[in-house]
Amino acid sequence: MRSESETPFHDGDFTIPVAGRVRRLPPYLFGRINALKQKKRSEGVDVIDLGMGNPTDPPDPLIRSKLAEAVEDPRNHRYSVSSGIANLRREVATRYWKRYGVRLDPDDEVIACIGSKEGFSHMCLALMGPGDTAIVPSPSFPIHVYSVLLASGNVISLDCRDPDEFLSNISYACQHLEPKPKVVIVNFPHNPTTTCVESDFYVDLVRLAKRYGFLVISDFAYADICFDDYQAPSFLSAPGALDVGVEFTTMSKGYSMAGWRIGFCTGNAEMIRALATIKGYYDYGIFQPVQIAAIIAMRHCEAAVESVAAEYQVRRDALCDGLERLGWDVTRPRASMFVWTPIPEPWAEMGSIEFALKLLDEAGVACSPGRGFGEEGENFLRLAIVENSQRLRQAVRQIDRCLKTEPTTTGS
Repeated sequence: MRSESETPFHDGDFTIPVAGRVRRLPPYLFGRINALKQKKRSEGVDVIDLGMGNPTDPPDPLIRSKLAEAVEDPRNHRYSVSSGIANLRREVATRYWKRYGVRLDPDDEVIACIGSKEGFSHMCLALMGPGDTAIVPSPSFPIHVYSVLLASGNVISLDCRDPDEFLSNISYACQHLEPKPKVVIVNFPHNPTTTCVESDFYVDLVRLAKRYGFLVISDFAYADICFDDYQAPSFLSAPGALDVGVEFTTMSKGYSMAGWRIGFCTGNAEMIRALATIKGYYDYGIFQPVQIAAIIAMRHCEAAVESVAAEYQVRRDALCDGLERLGWDVTRPRASMFVWTPIPEPWAEMGSIEFALKLLDEAGVACSPGRGFGEEGENFLRLAIVENSQRLRQAVRQIDRCLKTEPTTTGS
């Protein structure tokens, strides 16, 4: 007999029962765009892809050469440890002290992850279960919602574009909901909206966490990509943060090591221990040469990180300058790899998905529709500044030519 938590998937003549947690996942809203992008490329169209925050630049040569050297050592091809090798965890702790003034115990308060996305997902699995609720910033990076759902938890989405209002709404939810939220997820600099906060935001968040008894998970993926002398604060730098939460960082962005899949979780020792327990069942750790190269990256390549951030700032300005010349209402981000912009009139009535399809089909420019990040993202676009400045300026020219036609709805 099939349980109520299962739902059938049909595969030819077979009916496959799938767990209810899969049924709870919404349809993938980027599917139509990805299908059209693949079709265009198969037809030989040079699509300028601003849809995904996928760095196109390689890591510093020193990092790559250390990887190649470590690969030649036969000892590095064994299973590693799921928490990360000791020297790597020590290097993470050292970087937190130098960069944020946060002291971490590398044995109990640092763990390596197979990219921060894996760690984040497994942390939700370690903390949440049926009946538990998480507050998630909205518009939402999809994994922040889906990880909670996959852990059988419930999601409360709160608009985070005004950080003070976001804090106020967290407090209101904790006062009026029963049971109270167990976890609050924060993500600043925010993906997709690029919203940033100052250090006092986290001071207030820790105060709320202690008052209402919730845990904090900070996704700090864009810590290294900041502009105009802005320095994104670490959640862990707030007094008392280690008592109530953890923070995820990644080497994907500032070090251009996205495909290497290496990130970290730092913070509360009990939460780290819970994550380590889950990971101990799921994986045997990151390929050891990647960990060794990551040590060299953090030890010797901070100048390269600064150079990467400077390059993204140049790209940000190239894209924003161009869109402003077209009359778009663009707010220049202070951090992240994205520009978040409202769809200009008279095109807004099309909706973000149809407008993104139009740009891809008629301009050859792929971008992410705001609707893909939840209802609050509708009528916005997220454009990733991952292409070089010349390509970004070309993208603007192609968008300009596309929008000189009369607004129509794709497929009508």
